[in-house]
Amino acid sequence: MALVFTLVCCLQLAITDSISGIDDDLPRTESSEPFLLSLPEQTGPVVVWAHFELHDINEINDEAETFEFAGVLTLKWHDPRQAFDPAVAGAKEKIFQGNYQFNELSPSWYPQYVLFNESGLYQKNGVILRVQPNGTSTLVETLNAVAKSAINLRKFPFDGHRLEAIFEVLGFDKDEVILKVESDTTSDIVRKARVPEWIVTGYSLSVRDRPASPAGQRGVTSALVLSVDVKRKPFYIVRLVFLPLIIIVLLSFSVFWMDRSTIGDRLSVSFIGILTAVAYQLMVSDQLPSISYFTLIHGFLNLSFYIMCATVVINLVVASLDKKGKSELGDRLDCRCRWAFPLVYFGLLFIMFGVAILFF
Repeated sequence: MALVFTLVCCLQLAITDSISGIDDDLPRTESSEPFLLSLPEQTGPVVVWAHFELHDINEINDEAETFEFAGVLTLKWHDPRQAFDPAVAGAKEKIFQGNYQFNELSPSWYPQYVLFNESGLYQKNGVILRVQPNGTSTLVETLNAVAKSAINLRKFPFDGHRLEAIFEVLGFDKDEVILKVESDTTSDIVRKARVPEWIVTGYSLSVRDRPASPAGQRGVTSALVLSVDVKRKPFYIVRLVFLPLIIIVLLSFSVFWMDRSTIGDRLSVSFIGILTAVAYQLMVSDQLPSISYFTLIHGFLNLSFYIMCATVVINLVVASLDKKGKSELGDRLDCRCRWAFPLVYFGLLFIMFGVAILFF
């Protein structure tokens, strides 16, 4: 038994020495690969050329002040440490595609961007990194995201907005990494986009400086801003609210043609119009988010409500004059109100729309 044990120990030692010898003969990747995870050493900040190709606007949420968009973000920069000889590498360019190859195999620094005004959804669907022999790298990534952007509804339903998605390079200030727009040419998104109740009138790319505490020592980062111009389609609200209520207001003016002695019938017509205006206010409150400021449609509803309340006052005045035996004075008041009320109503509407369009 002792002899068998001694032979086994000798065999294990021989195998261990053989494996050690093989490990010593293997190349050391740590020493052969350069350290590329830091910024390229150069005079001034690293210039990253950025471009975003907008594919579609999926949804615009008035209440949450968000919009969902999809597109392709492209970043291009130069890192001489990644230069290679195509004859030695056996390829005209190095390509790392997919999350695994990009995250695990590409041995280089790259600008990690984030959506600053992200609101919930931020989904990256595909990624590819292409490295040219001279060290120029191009990172292409598709994404679908929701961004928060201020939406001012003061001109509702004739409002238009500029929605913004702000991308920034995480962890580096503008002295280290600076973004520049590669091209601001827009695609045919204006013609192809189909957003319910909205028209996409155009989009543009720009770069702005933005304070950001995680950016670096200065705390000022270079941000890529995607601006999308949209305009609401007003016909739905116009045919649902504006046109019917204007007709109802004009019909309520029919009390000025009714006999002054039928005060009950005149008041009934006026109060039916008032209750209709209240019903429209409740309906519009379901269409708009809970906002604290005054909008154009609120002004229209209130004006229609108050002008029909004024007809009640005229009815009571005419009835009072009739009781006092001043029926001729009541008739003259009715005649003047027949043209004065429509003139005042449309005049105030014109002023209100002009002020809203010009100053809000």
